[in-house]
Amino acid sequence: MKPGRVEITRFESAVLKGNPLGDPHVRRVPVYLPPSYDTERSRRYPVVFVLTGFSGRGRMLLNDNPWSPSLDDRMDALIANGSPELILVMPDAFTRLGGSQYMDSAATGRYETHVVEELVPWVDRTYRTLATREHRGVAGKSSGGFGALRLGMRHPRVFGALACHSGDMLFEYCYRPDFPKACSVLQAAGGVRRFLEAFETRPQKGKDDFLALNIVAMAACYSPEAGVEMGVGLPFDLATGLPRTEVWERWLAHDPLTLLSAHADALRALRLLWIDCGTRDEYHLHHGARAFAAGLRRLDIPHHHEEFDDGHMNVPYRYDQSLPALARALAG
Repeated sequence: MKPGRVEITRFESAVLKGNPLGDPHVRRVPVYLPPSYDTERSRRYPVVFVLTGFSGRGRMLLNDNPWSPSLDDRMDALIANGSPELILVMPDAFTRLGGSQYMDSAATGRYETHVVEELVPWVDRTYRTLATREHRGVAGKSSGGFGALRLGMRHPRVFGALACHSGDMLFEYCYRPDFPKACSVLQAAGGVRRFLEAFETRPQKGKDDFLALNIVAMAACYSPEAGVEMGVGLPFDLATGLPRTEVWERWLAHDPLTLLSAHADALRALRLLWIDCGTRDEYHLHHGARAFAAGLRRLDIPHHHEEFDDGHMNVPYRYDQSLPALARALAG
């Protein structure tokens, strides 16, 4: 069977232009077109937006690793084994801080708007999609899983199915344990800006550097704050290390566990709601997935919740499970 192909388009975003971090507003967006796309000229296809995790961008899904197939090779193999065909779109929501959580924030830029109001209509104009929410899905892993779940909850008229792999949730477990270490790193650096400038010039970046960067990025997304350094409202006081309870409450407002009840109808209307996580997740996200699944059961929301024996890293093989399921749900 002839393989699919990938087009990489330079997309000029109006909403990302002039963003607070000075990140580029022209992004390279890979789009996977399935094997029959060039031969069946009148055929239209469901589409799934695949969101990368923190420190990632769409092109990273096209990795050339012989032991972990790229997303396009993976989709080719799935189609050869009987999956319905899909168009896959791989947005770039990377920021200077490592990621945007696919949210609009005064400290990072309008990345939710970029995906929903720019990329979705552009894909429907440019490619032969089945251009309705019933045939459009969103999937992702880690921060991308959080993004997929949040976008699916907030935009039920746009997305009709979603898959969340090891997505950020139960913030008390996945973020808060890192606050003391992040505070120490930022204190030693002399603040957020100096930390970031040193991080960017350091040829070898350590584990604690990425830990602190993650907390800074999440603060920029969840608790932007006017009048503080780089607009990043930290959940702890940088001088004393003491928690800033009012800021932490702003973080919790974005936790999928907090959002669940208010968006129950949107989740109930999905053609597929897929949640999975490894039982050895280093960020304790399996506890969040279990709690979220329990909430779904309590609200009588159909879903697929699955656990697998692995950690948080190097698990793109989970798309072998979710993509065919999404394809079947969206093709109908």
